[in-house]
Amino acid sequence: MDIRGQIIYGQKTIKFNQMKQLLFSAVLFISLGACGQLDKSKRPSPPALAKQTTNSGVTITIDYSQPGVKGRTIGKDLEPIDGKVWRTGANEATVFEINKDVKVEGKALAAGKYGLFTIVNGDEWTVIFNKTWKQTGAFDYKEADDVLRVKVKAGKANPFSERMTFAINKSGKVSLMWGDRQVDFTVK
Repeated sequence: MDIRGQIIYGQKTIKFNQMKQLLFSAVLFISLGACGQLDKSKRPSPPALAKQTTNSGVTITIDYSQPGVKGRTIGKDLEPIDGKVWRTGANEATVFEINKDVKVEGKALAAGKYGLFTIVNGDEWTVIFNKTWKQTGAFDYKEADDVLRVKVKAGKANPFSERMTFAINKSGKVSLMWGDRQVDFTVK
């Protein structure tokens, strides 16, 4: 490089600003290529999908990531933490989708996609359906965007569920199993 902010490369002279642009473009290209190659199944909390068409013809789909307990204590070393909003999974927010208008625990919920969040208070869980379904974790969660909240009681999971798992049965019962806890809510 000479004192005028130029790099002499072979017989070409490249101005310093051109060099910065070239370097930025190269880094951006490599970064975007690497992002495109990410395999979500290799994450510590891999993606999962629960889907069921109920006896009443409602298709329920839950798209989520499955954290593992891995010897940690839920509520202490691991979410959910009592009183705090949880994305009900890992990585991106869990997405709850229904193809028809339904009632969740007797309360109306319109067909569509929702972010599924929860708040734990002891054995009482608040299940939250939020209109902002596409978000990372609960970082951008806004209570003002909640469409519906229902309260349900947690029970004991049997057997212990190392990975957080959703199950949906034909009657419309949705079950969340996580560690030694099971939380059920009905969709009709």
